[in-house]
Amino acid sequence: MKQYQMGAIESRFADIIWENEPISSAQLARRSEELLAWKKTTSYTVLKRLCDKGLFVNNRGTVTSLISKAQYMSYQSEQFLNETFEGSLPAFLAAFTAGKTLTAEEVACLRRMVAEYEESTT
Repeated sequence: MKQYQMGAIESRFADIIWENEPISSAQLARRSEELLAWKKTTSYTVLKRLCDKGLFVNNRGTVTSLISKAQYMSYQSEQFLNETFEGSLPAFLAAFTAGKTLTAEEVACLRRMVAEYEESTT
């Protein structure tokens, strides 16, 4: 599994790309100025850093993602699970739900997810 790392500010910037792609680098700089109060040079610096990390590509001034936000979140979740719970989803769920009451809807959703997983692996 490839490890992608982003800080909080980079993550906000990445969201702008994911929500607007394909987006020109000039439009991205304008959106970053509006939403993050960044100068153009800051946007281009962070964009280059995220491209170097393999998350995005800037091809002739058009920025697109190499992985979707959902893929990124999946990678991050898996990395957290592996580092914190030795890859054990049951251990994570036990820790997550300790002292917390799940709603009937949440329980039903978890059951559906397990059932769908079982169906996809048979």
